[in-house]
Order: sequence, then structure tokens, then C-alpha cells
Amino acid sequence: MAKTPLMAQYQSIKDKYEDSLLFYRLGDFYELFYDDAKVVSHELELTLTGKSAGKEGRVPMCGVPYHAAENYIYRLIQKGYKVAVCEQLEEPKKAKGLVKRDVIRVITPGTILFENAIADKSNNYLMYIYEEQGEIVLILSDISTGECSWGIWNAKKELYDMFDMISIYQPSETLCTISDELYEKTDYFFTSSVGGCLLVRKEYTDEVKENDVIYSDNKKVQKAFLLLVEYLKDVMKSDSVKFHNIYKLREDHVLHLSEKTIRNLEITKNMRDGGRKGTLLELLDYTSTAMGGRLLKKWLEQPLTDVNRIILRQNGIEELRTHATELQKLESLFSSIFDFERILARIEANTTSPKDLLSLKATLKEIPEIKKVLSGASSVILKNINSNIKTHKFVYELLDKSMNENGTGSIRDGKYIKNGYSKELDEVRSLAENSRKWITELEKSEKEKTGIKLKIGFNNIFGYYFEITHANKIPIPEYYVRKQTLVNAERYITPELKEFEAKVLVAKEKMSELELELYKDIKKQIYPYIAEMQKTARTIAGLDCLSGLARAALKERYIKPVIECSKNKHISINDGRHPMVEHALKNEMFIPNDIELNHANQELLVITGPNMAGKSTFMRQVAVLVIMAQIGSFIPAKSAVISPVDRIFTRVGATDDISTGQSTFMVEMQEVSHILKHATENSLVLLDEIGRGTSTYDGMSIAKAVVEYFDKNIHAYTLFATHYHELSDMASTSKKIKNFTVTVKERGEEITFLRRIVPGCADRSYGIHVARLAGLPESLLKQASAILDNLESQDNKSSNKKIMEKVENTSEENLFTSSIINELSTLDVMSKTPLEAMEILFRLSKEAKGGN
Repeated sequence: MAKTPLMAQYQSIKDKYEDSLLFYRLGDFYELFYDDAKVVSHELELTLTGKSAGKEGRVPMCGVPYHAAENYIYRLIQKGYKVAVCEQLEEPKKAKGLVKRDVIRVITPGTILFENAIADKSNNYLMYIYEEQGEIVLILSDISTGECSWGIWNAKKELYDMFDMISIYQPSETLCTISDELYEKTDYFFTSSVGGCLLVRKEYTDEVKENDVIYSDNKKVQKAFLLLVEYLKDVMKSDSVKFHNIYKLREDHVLHLSEKTIRNLEITKNMRDGGRKGTLLELLDYTSTAMGGRLLKKWLEQPLTDVNRIILRQNGIEELRTHATELQKLESLFSSIFDFERILARIEANTTSPKDLLSLKATLKEIPEIKKVLSGASSVILKNINSNIKTHKFVYELLDKSMNENGTGSIRDGKYIKNGYSKELDEVRSLAENSRKWITELEKSEKEKTGIKLKIGFNNIFGYYFEITHANKIPIPEYYVRKQTLVNAERYITPELKEFEAKVLVAKEKMSELELELYKDIKKQIYPYIAEMQKTARTIAGLDCLSGLARAALKERYIKPVIECSKNKHISINDGRHPMVEHALKNEMFIPNDIELNHANQELLVITGPNMAGKSTFMRQVAVLVIMAQIGSFIPAKSAVISPVDRIFTRVGATDDISTGQSTFMVEMQEVSHILKHATENSLVLLDEIGRGTSTYDGMSIAKAVVEYFDKNIHAYTLFATHYHELSDMASTSKKIKNFTVTVKERGEEITFLRRIVPGCADRSYGIHVARLAGLPESLLKQASAILDNLESQDNKSSNKKIMEKVENTSEENLFTSSIINELSTLDVMSKTPLEAMEILFRLSKEAKGGN
């Protein structure tokens, strides 16, 4: 069907952006048509109307005001849509025929740059996954800050590790150029683990040409970067797409934490909803800038392993902590620092506002004062920070003389260029701003000349006019020309008034054009300095982190741990406290505990004791304090000596994975398997209640075998909490295994947990006591006690001994090199249904017990 010229233009543009919602500019509105209109009206609860489209009849239509469009677009982006913004490319008044229009920007979840569209202390990641010849290149970029990182994974051996890393960073948009096989796995992973991420498949074409920017010596990495840059240029409609801070994702000098470990320990995500409430990040975050808050999160997700780097940070924190006046001055200065890392990204992407330039000016104004405070620093890290912070005098002076801090900061409102910056603008502005005075004088003179009570008014249709009410109507001069008749008045124009109107309107239009031209020129002058200013922004973020950690140390009474690198590596903490639990207790006293882990005589601790007694808190406490120490932070303890670990593994709190039909026990075993494959002697491993999800004999056998495997093959620092108090006998078979238990005070049927972890072992589980604390009915508890007495009389100590002898007689060779293990090592668990997996596990369990 034939379309009107307008709808034909719309359709030609929409055809190029079929996967986006097209915001089509019509005057003061962005309009949407056809299916786009239906989607947007539903998602944003807007009224769906219609528009005549020639022989097509009326088509669905809805719209939003252009000056409020950012809010509507942001809401659509949050829902996972892409929005193509189609603007008028010429002034409608000057256009001959149909106004030229085209898309000036495609806004996606990973490229949104609106102010306040992203949480200040969070990153917004756009990810690219590129596969070639068995390797996967992954690029993680934040367009809003200009930072970018990359890594390479083996497609067969390291897919689990790559997906785990993606879970930590939670990208909002992911592009992929990968095989069908990998795409299926990636699509499933994103559906189940990274909710809300827009996943887009992008084909590789040979048309992509290399530019003069080389990001890496690796050809595959270069290809991935080129494809990403091509995509960004396409959606952002800019040839100046650049990354100013590029680093490797998989550095050797960082402590690797899995997403499960980060959540289990509640480092930057809590266990309830994945948010930051109640986390170590929330507790330590005394940063004053958005940039510092984002960097602190990175530090906690990737602690250091290099002793020298850790000590450099420690020394900087210590100097700030002991110089309270200077620390307070820095904090005060930081409070005036805007998020100029993101402001610079918006300037480069041409999505900035005059308000951003004013914020940049206010930020640059504080930098000399920051350097002044740091001028007396003695620590190496603070001296380096001071030398890396530049004042950017040219940019500050340019903004100081050009940008009007008394304006609204909006292009639409004007008056954002300062008087005195441009002589031409000052002249035009004077004419426009003095118009009110001229009108007042004209109105007065006309009243005196004609003797008529009149007033001068203005509207967009008729322009300026004299309005005379009927009550004041006396003979009208001949040079008054009637323009409009109202119920109670008449409106007139005069040659003098129309001449003035022409001058004023031209002046106002010229003023807007001049201001915009000057504004664009100012940004153009800033462009060459963006990379240097981004470096300053990152350096100030680092200083903010150190200052925040110094404030945390002062406020929370933390001490400086000794970071040691020697052959005799160990973790020794005296009176350590769990920082988040202690903070949550507020006025209640937290019971501190000691920990000693070394490779000589205390490598693996078997920790027994009842539920709720503090075993899990103690284990998590050790890991959290190690992480704190390895970011350079001070820690809650009386004293500590810590040798950095390379990885921290946690197997706690497993649950069913309903989506794949895997039981709690299967999830637990998969996690244990992963730890056994990747842990080293420099790792810290937390294992809580291994074997709990199956029968007593099976569970105890698996638990004992795991302990033996760590003791004889891995030698990691290991904390092994268990209800199988029978495992305490293993300490007699190895000089590196030690028993610890939670102290309990008994008074009749009542127990009190003293929360102290001491050498020794529990002789029972206290299950019924814990049930009483949980509030189970007393009649039920009495019945449970009677049943327990009966079972214990039937299964006395000799039977317990028999069980352990059976477990102990299963040699390491049988456990780890037998046909059972051989079958398990080649078993493709993911290809089995839950029922098939249970049948295999039952059969292997039976064989392990010597059954037929």
C-alpha cells in the first residue's frame, strides 16, 4: 500500500533498525508507530493512539515529549530493549519539503550513558565473546568509564572458569561471535545465571579492517577488539570510540575468587539477593567519590597476591590513619569531586550537557588542593599518587572563562556560556536581554501618544501585539493593524512593533546558534586531554580507596597485619573477629578466636560441634580476614601474620539446582570435585559438612576420603567442619591434621554456645538441644530423646568403632585409583538425567561397601 511521504521516510529508517524501538522525532515529540508503538505503550503504560498513513488508514502510534525522553528510554533499556533515536537533521522552518531525519544513536543496555542511569558505585559492563580455534577471547568493557579488560580461555577446559568470572561481573549486554555448540551453552548460562543480560549474536565478517590502535600482540584478541569497536561505532555513531584503561582480566598477581565464594563469604554480594547490604563492601566503603566506590569493589573481587604491592597499600593506609588532619582534609575535598571519569566518557561520546562541563570545572578546581595535602607524604604509594595526579590547568582555565555557573546547565534553556567569552555572543545577547526594557518603554510611549490603556503581549502564533480591551476602545490610530479579535479585547500590530519583533527573534535564534557553536568548540578543545584526565580520575579513585580504608581502620578499631613472604608460609591470627557479624551485633560483644595454619604441623583443621555454635562463622571469618589483608586493608584482630594465598574455595550451603534436576548432594559433589582439581598448596579451602546429603555411611566415607586426599595430595590450608565427630580419629594418622571444636556449656537439657574454637573434638552432635533452641514442641523433643537412647543402646561404641574401621581399611589406592574412581573420572554427569545419576551413584556406593 502507498504510504504518505512521512510514513515512507519512517519505514525506510525503521528497516535499518528492526531489532530496536525507533524513537522518531516529530516536532516536540518522539513518536513510535506500528508494533513499536504497541510495545512501548504497554511497557510504559502510555496511551495508544493512531495516525493517518495514506491508503494504509490509521496506524498504531504513541509518543513522548523530547525533553523528557531520557527517562522513558532508560525504563525501556532496563527492560532489555534497544532504542534507536531518530532526530531531525535540519530546522523544520528552513527545510524544503520533508525534514531530513536519521538515527543519531542506538542506545543499548551496555552503552547507555545518561546521567543517573547507572548506580554511582557500580559498573555497567558490555561484554564481547569471540571464539576461534579452540580459544575464547572475552572482552569486558565499561563505556561509561572508558575502562576495558580482556582474557583468553581454553574452550574445552576452562569454560566453567569463564562462566564463573562472568557471574561475578554480571554484564548488562553481551555480544558473541561463537560456534553453535558454544552459543547453546552460553545462552543457557545467561538464562539461568545472568538474568536481564541482552545477548546478541554477531557474525564475523572480513570487512572489518584493522585500525591504528593495537590492544594486544595476540591476533585473536585484536580481532575481538576490532569487532567490538565496530559495533560501538555503529550504535554510538562515532568514529572516536576509545578505551583509555586496558588491562588483563587474568593477572598472575591477584587472588582468584569464584562467584560462589564471593557470595558465600558475602564480600561484595550477600547470600539473600545478591545485593551489597550486609557485605564486606558495605562495611568498608568509606569512599567519598563514585570512582573510589567502584574501584574498592574491584579490589575486593580481585585481592592482591604480590607481597610488595600489598605492603605499599598498607603503608599508604597507615600514613593516612596516623595523620587524621590530612585525612579529614582529603575527605572534605573528595566530597566536591564529581564522577568525572563518567563525565569524560560522556564528553567523548558527545552525550554530555553544559552541566557536565561545570561539574568537570568544579572537580578540577579541587585537584591542586589535593596535591597540596599530599605534598608532605612520606609513603611511596602516596608520593606516586601525587606525581600521577595532574592539575590540567588549560582545561580548568578554559572552563572557568567560558562556562556560566549561574546558568541552568541545560542546552535547552541557554545562558550556559559566560558573558565576556565571546564578543559576538555578548552583542546578540544584549539585544535579546534588553528587549523587555524596550517593550516597557514602547508601551509607555504608545499610551501617552494615543491616550489608550493598552499592554504589549506575545504568543508563538502572532508574535508581539498590542492588546486593547473593548472597555478602553476609543478611536484607534490608522497605523494600528487588527490581528485578532477576542471576546473582551482586540489585538493589533504596528510597523514599529513588527520591526522590533524581527530583530528580537533573529537575535534569540542567533544567540542559541552561537552558544551551541561555542559549546561544541569548547568540547573540541577538551578532547585531546581526555586520556590524561581519565588517568587522573583513576589515580584519585585509588587515593579515595586508601583514605576510605584508613577511615574504616580508625572507626572499626582494626590493626595492620604483617604480610609475610617466606618459605615457611602460614596464616596466624590472634583474636580475630568476623567484621560483618561484629558490626551487626552493635552493642553485643563478639567472641574473638585464634587461627594457626601452616604446612609444617597444622595444615588441616577438622572442626566439630553443634549447629549454631559458630563453626561456619569462624571459617568464613578466616577467609574474610585474609581477603581484607590481601587488599591492603587493616583487619579486626589483636595481631596477625598472613602469607598471601592464591585462591579461596568455599563449599558451604549447597542447594538443589532445580533447572538441571540436580540434587543438593550432586551440587555438593560437583563443587568438591572442582576444588580438588584446582586447589594448590597456597590455597585456602573452606569445607562445611561434606557428605551430609547422603546416608550416614556413604557421607562419612566420602568425608574421610576427602580429608585424606587434601592431606596427602593437595596440602592446602583447609578448614573442614563436620557433624561426623568420628572423623576426629584422623588426627592420629597425620601430623598435619588437628582437631578443633566449639566450646559448649551444658546445664541439664539446656546448652549455651560459648563461640570459642579450641583444640579438641565434640563427642556428640547436640541435635536435640539445637532443636529445643529452635522452638520445637517439648513433647516432640521428649519422644526424640527416647528414640535416641534406644538407638544408642543398639548401636553402642563398638559398632561406631566398626564403622570407622571399615572406613579406615579402605586404602587410598582403593579410593582414588580403583575401578570406581576410574568410572567416576570418565563419567559425563551433565549428560545424565537425575534418575540415571542416582542409579549410578547407588551402584557405585554398593560396590564401595563390598556389595554384589
